[in-house]
Amino acid sequence: MMNRKATRYLAATLTTAILLTGCSGPWNNPHQESSVNQNQTVYYTNFQLPPQHFDPAISYSTDESMLIDQIYEPPLGYHFLKRPYELEPLAAESMPDVRYLNTNREEIPSDSPDVTFSKYTITLKEGIDYQPHPAFVKNSEGGYVYLFTDESETANYRTLSDFGQTATRGLDADDFLYQIKRIADPHNKAPLIGFLAQYIDGMSELTAELKTVERDGWLDLREFKMRGLERIDERTFSITIKGIYPQFSYWLAMHFFAPIPWEADRFYNNPGFKDNNLTLDWYPVGTGAYMMTRNDPNREIILERNPNFRDDFYPTEGAPGDKEAGLLADAGAKVPFIDKAIYSLDKEVLPMWTKFLQGYYDRSGENHGNVTQNFDQALTIGPEGVELTAEMQGREITLSQDVKPAVYYMGFNMLDDVVGGYSTEKQKLRQAISIAWNSEEYIEIFRNGSAVPFMGPIPPGIEGSLKGEAGINTYTHDWKNGKAVRKSIEYAKQLLTEAGYPNGRDAKTGKPLKLYLDVQAQATSKSLEDWQKRQLKKLGIELELRATDWNRYKEKMSTGNHQMFSYGWLADYPDPENFLFLLYGPQSPVACQCDGNNNANYDNPDYNKLYKQMKTMQPGLERNQLIAEMLDQVRADVPWFTGEYPKEYYLNNQWVSNTKRHGISKATLKYLKIDSEVRKQKQAEWNQPNLVPLVAGMSIFVALFVPAIRAYRRRQKLVINTDK
Repeated sequence: MMNRKATRYLAATLTTAILLTGCSGPWNNPHQESSVNQNQTVYYTNFQLPPQHFDPAISYSTDESMLIDQIYEPPLGYHFLKRPYELEPLAAESMPDVRYLNTNREEIPSDSPDVTFSKYTITLKEGIDYQPHPAFVKNSEGGYVYLFTDESETANYRTLSDFGQTATRGLDADDFLYQIKRIADPHNKAPLIGFLAQYIDGMSELTAELKTVERDGWLDLREFKMRGLERIDERTFSITIKGIYPQFSYWLAMHFFAPIPWEADRFYNNPGFKDNNLTLDWYPVGTGAYMMTRNDPNREIILERNPNFRDDFYPTEGAPGDKEAGLLADAGAKVPFIDKAIYSLDKEVLPMWTKFLQGYYDRSGENHGNVTQNFDQALTIGPEGVELTAEMQGREITLSQDVKPAVYYMGFNMLDDVVGGYSTEKQKLRQAISIAWNSEEYIEIFRNGSAVPFMGPIPPGIEGSLKGEAGINTYTHDWKNGKAVRKSIEYAKQLLTEAGYPNGRDAKTGKPLKLYLDVQAQATSKSLEDWQKRQLKKLGIELELRATDWNRYKEKMSTGNHQMFSYGWLADYPDPENFLFLLYGPQSPVACQCDGNNNANYDNPDYNKLYKQMKTMQPGLERNQLIAEMLDQVRADVPWFTGEYPKEYYLNNQWVSNTKRHGISKATLKYLKIDSEVRKQKQAEWNQPNLVPLVAGMSIFVALFVPAIRAYRRRQKLVINTDK
C-alpha cells in the first residue's frame, strides 16, 4: 500500500513541475505582467541610481535626462541618425531667425563692430498639446477645478491618480518664457542661473528683483518682466542675448528651455502638495512623446505614450552606413513605436547582466551599459577591432558602439613651480612626460581597448577633430605606415635633458625629480598606481600618488594646491567651444576665484585671444583654421599630457531595432522598436526550468522514505502481536 502512495506522491510532484513549464510566462519573470496591457508594446530597461529631479529648470544629470527628455520638448532637438550631430527643429517649426542689434536695439549686419545683442525669434509648430493633467481641468464657469486655498481641501490627494479628471491645452509661446523666468527665479536654485545670466539680457536683473519679493505661497512669474524676453503671438517668441554667441542654439536643444505651463506651476503649489511629493520635481508635465505615470524611484519608473502627442515621424535619411545597418527600415513611419517603458531599479551589475541574458531587459543598460564590466563574456578583440563573442552572436544579439563626445584627461597645474610655466624648458619637460605616458598601453590594459588615445582637447566627431595624419599630436606621435606611432623614449629623454633634468635629475642640484599626482581614492588601485609610476620611471622620474576623497580633491583644484591631476568632461553640446573653453585663462578657478573649469590654470594670452575670436564665429573654414592654431598651441604647451576619448558599447537583444546611440541627445526612446512576439518566444526558450535536480531529489526522497515507512509499519505490527 505504501508503494502505491509514494508513487502517487511522486507522480503528483512531477506533474506539478511539468505544469509549471507550461504556464503563460517563464517561471522566473521579474516583471509584473498583470500590470501590462497585452496589446501594448513594452520596453523593459533599468536605472542604477534613483533620480533626484524631474523639474527641467533644476535637473542637470545625465541619468535624469534619460527619462525627462522623453517628456519635455525644447524648441530644438537633434537629428537621430546624422553624424556629425545636427540640430533640427523640435517644438519649433523651423530653426531660429537670428538678428543682430546695436545698443539702441536697431538691426545691423552680423559683422558690424557695433553688435551688442543677438535676437533669436522662434516660431512653434501648430497642433502641439500637453499631456493629460489635472492642472488644466476647468469647471463650467472657466475656473480651475483643482486650485485650493487650504490644506484641509488637499488631504486626500497624494498621487496624480487621486484626481478624477484630466484635461489639456495647446502649447503657447508664453510657456517658454515662463520657464526661462523660472530659471531666473533664485527660489528654484537652477544650476544654470549664473551661466545663462551672462548671456540672456535682463536675467540677472530679474533675479535681483525676485530676491526682494515676499512670498506667501505661489508666485505668478507672468507678472514680472524680463528685458530679453518677448511674446510676439501665441506661436512666436524671442530671446535676446548679449553679444554674439552662436552656441546659444545648442542650449535651445536642452530641457532647461522646455516649456512649462503656468497652470502646472500653480497646481503644484497648492497647499500641502509638497508634503506628498506632488511637485513638478516629481511629476513632469510636458508635450513630448511620453508622460510619467509612475514614479517610485526606489523600485520602478514608468513612462507611457502621451495620447495627445502630435504627428511625428522616423527620419528618412541618416549617416553613411545607416541604410545598410537597417536603421532606415522605418523611414517615414509614425513614432513613437513603443507604448510603455518600464525602468526598474537595479543597482548591481550582475543582476542587470543576468536579466539581460534571460531576455527580461531589452538592452544591456539604458544610460550606463554594463558591457565593460562583463567584457570577456560579451566582447572580444578581433581583426576588425571589438567584436561580439560567439556566445553573443549565437543569441543574435547586436552591438551598438560609439565614441562618446567626452575627454578624460590628465594635466599639470600651470601655476606649479616645477611643472608649470611657459618657458621652452618647461614645455620640453611636459612634452617628455607626455611621450613617456603610454596612453595606448593604458587603454589596452585598463580599458579593454574601449577608448581612443588622446590627441588634444577635442574628441572625435566634434568639429576641429581631424582624422588620420592631420589629426595627430606631432609633439607626441609620428605618422608611420598609415597610423599614429608614439615617439621613442630616447627622444623623450633627450627633451628631458634639454629641460634641465638629465636622467631625471636636476642639472643644477643633482637631486632626483619627484612629482606628485592627486587622485580620487575610489578611482585608483594598486595595479594602476604601479603602472603610473612605471611611466615616469622610464625617464628616471619618481612619482608619488596622493589619494583624497572627492571633496578634498575639488578643494585642491579650486585653490591650485595640486601638481598633476586627472579630470573629465562630457559635452553639453557638440561644438569645439564646449571643450576649448576648458583651457581659457579666465576659466581658471584660481584666477577667477569661482567655480571655473580650467583646472590646469592654463593662461596663454595667444590662446585666450584666439578663443575669444573663435567663440563668436559661425562654423566654417576660417573658424576651423583658428581652432587648428589653438590645438597646436595647446599641444606645444602641454597643460594636458595624456588622456582618452571613451568608447561606449551597448548590447541589444535580437527583438530590438533602431538602436543607434546618440552621444548628445537622450530623447531617442520614440525611435526604438520592439518585436514583442520574438521576445516572448526567446524568454520562454531561455528560461526553461531545469527539472533534473527536482526529479533526482524526489527520487532520493522516495527511496529513503518508503523503506522507513515499511520498517515503521513492521515495528507497529510486532508491538501489536506482542501485546496480544
